Amino acid sequence: MIYFQQGSETTEISSKEVKKAVFSALAKLGKREKVLAVPPDITRLHSGAGEITTFLYEYYGEKLTDIMPALGTHAAMTEIEMDKMFPGVNHDLFRVHDWRNDVITVGTISGEKVSEITNGLVGTEWPAQLNKLVCHGGHDLILSIGQVVPHEVIGMANYNKNLFVGTGGAAGINQSHFVGAAYGIENILGRADNPVRDLLNYASDHFITELPVVYIQTVVARNDAGKLVTRGLYIGDTVEVFKMAADLSLKVNFNLLETPLIKVVVYLDPSEFRTTWLGNKSVYRTRMAMADGGELIVLAPGLKEFGEDPEIDRLIRKYGYRGTPKTLEALEKNQDLRDNLSAAAHLIQASSEDRFSITYCPGHVSQAEIESVNYRYADLKTMIQKYNPENLREGHNTMPDGEEIFYISNPALGLWAFKGRFNI
Repeated sequence: MIYFQQGSETTEISSKEVKKAVFSALAKLGKREKVLAVPPDITRLHSGAGEITTFLYEYYGEKLTDIMPALGTHAAMTEIEMDKMFPGVNHDLFRVHDWRNDVITVGTISGEKVSEITNGLVGTEWPAQLNKLVCHGGHDLILSIGQVVPHEVIGMANYNKNLFVGTGGAAGINQSHFVGAAYGIENILGRADNPVRDLLNYASDHFITELPVVYIQTVVARNDAGKLVTRGLYIGDTVEVFKMAADLSLKVNFNLLETPLIKVVVYLDPSEFRTTWLGNKSVYRTRMAMADGGELIVLAPGLKEFGEDPEIDRLIRKYGYRGTPKTLEALEKNQDLRDNLSAAAHLIQASSEDRFSITYCPGHVSQAEIESVNYRYADLKTMIQKYNPENLREGHNTMPDGEEIFYISNPALGLWAFKGRFNI
């Protein structure tokens, strides 16, 4: 059932209107005694999900017994991050998802079915995994909250990804990421229908029909004044809310360009991006816009590590971003990489395949470390002076010396592609 739907390319839903809509939808659900909220973490700060979670806290009071940020492979949120994203919400309600240890398998898709779904790309059985609290917490309502936006692994983020990846386990996450990499990032970005989504939809339809899940989906974009606004809000317990949100997101978050980009400068907000695991959205979301021989410059003042997880960090440092052939060769020869297919997928997706250069300007990582993973290095202070985000506007900019650049203030909010390279 759909409990609320509103959105268009010109809609701007205010905070007050979002609250009214959420309260109206919750009233339709009837009385609940034990509610679990599953919002994104700080890496989706601009999704509107934090504010919505505070509305749930206000509406349900003590009936909201648990909040589990959908961390996936990410590090746990700090108290400072909780206060920033969920102001006023009691810290005692937050539960940390442990993707390596705290999950159960709710069902397994056979290798034969996986092969059918992936058109023969992968034939290994896939375990649908969820955090134990989601499955056996005794909740009479589970609210999965998040933003639908182009995504490198699953085409369009959110819906059941928030559960099967956000609260999923190592085996399920690893294989789903690898399916996405095998299918090809250029074939998956911006597309709601793809093999990875089909796997998750099959799991939803066959393994968790008894869970009382309701999805709250936002679509967020910049208006003409450059301000982030909520363009769409969809609440319901069927795939239709995701489809409506995905259709709108493709219209407002997808930037189709007439010509390829020769130089792109991306800024990574230090409160959101502290690793290349997350910061490489700068690569994923721009690769289809980059000109052959072009340069991507990533201003990353918060960069401290490569992986959010210690083992993933080690693997990135060991194997580096060296393109598909070398990653597949390493995968064939090394058990540690085979045991962490999501890392292998990331190494493939975050390489330019030598088509354009990637220059990182990190705040806390050395030149030797950056170059060891096959990226170029530039001094952050020098590059910030040259490309000061405070002086740049979204999109095309002409610098004082006449240089032409394309600036992106947050790569997580969209997808950029050259018309000649992308057909939707």
